[in-house]
Amino acid sequence: MDRLNFNHLRCFWATAKGGSIASACETLGLTQPTISKQIADLEGEIGRPLFTRTGRRLVLTDLGQSVFAYADDIFAMGQEMLDAVRGHAEGRPARLHVGVSDAVPKLLTRIALEPAILSDQPVKMVCREGKTNQLLADLAMASLDVVLTDAPLPPGSRVRAFNHKLGESPVGVFGLPDLAERHTGRRGERFPAGLDGAPMLLPSQGTAMRASIDAWFDRVGVRPRIVAEFDDTALLKAFAQAGHGLFFVPTIVEQSVREQVGAECVAIADGVVEPLYAVTVERRITHPGVTAIANAAKCVFERVRADV
Repeated sequence: MDRLNFNHLRCFWATAKGGSIASACETLGLTQPTISKQIADLEGEIGRPLFTRTGRRLVLTDLGQSVFAYADDIFAMGQEMLDAVRGHAEGRPARLHVGVSDAVPKLLTRIALEPAILSDQPVKMVCREGKTNQLLADLAMASLDVVLTDAPLPPGSRVRAFNHKLGESPVGVFGLPDLAERHTGRRGERFPAGLDGAPMLLPSQGTAMRASIDAWFDRVGVRPRIVAEFDDTALLKAFAQAGHGLFFVPTIVEQSVREQVGAECVAIADGVVEPLYAVTVERRITHPGVTAIANAAKCVFERVRADV
């Protein structure tokens, strides 16, 4: 199947959407034999059936359901393009499909994405969280507009995309007041030596943040007691709120951590930073929602750097 025939695909899509060839005939203004042949040609190109017949009904196969989902997105995007070109989309929100790496803290994600919702050009945002590699694969397949991640796309990656660094935040050691005072002193005067043997909640191995934290431990010569490791930063904060250990948080979200967890910043872990990248298939960002995210994020990160 070298090229996709969109006439074949539209006939299949209209049949699946309407539930019958007769419905597709009314929608497309074509005869039943024409639509039947178009669907048969598409099945021949794919090499597997897309429908099965149950009595007088056409039922999608598992493959047919997958193809229908793609076709639905394809024709929805096509209609959006026509509306935009004809000027019908004025005042109508553009869709922004965002993939967020599960390594990026939830509060940082909110700060980064809010500007797209609040921008002058209305945006309907669809967010999906997952592993970075899978999100980048979806980006390459054009099912995402941008991926937010804590690490740049490495050189030699199979995915042809571009890194746009939005900024980076210093990272501090946080904990509930009593726990923090017990291990680092009332004003942090025993930091970082007091962290030796202190209970610690850390991101999972293999994340950029964990690598940076481990390198910092080596530099300052402390060995904390690692109580637990987490993929999910929200779950880590839930354990921190219960007083199970100290933890690392970007200072860009310090106020929210104080309010939500009741934790305070003991001190800045010098040299540990939380970067944020927007990865797109475009060298130059053109989507208005992604532009709003990038511009606002850079301003926020610059303010945080100036405050440190």
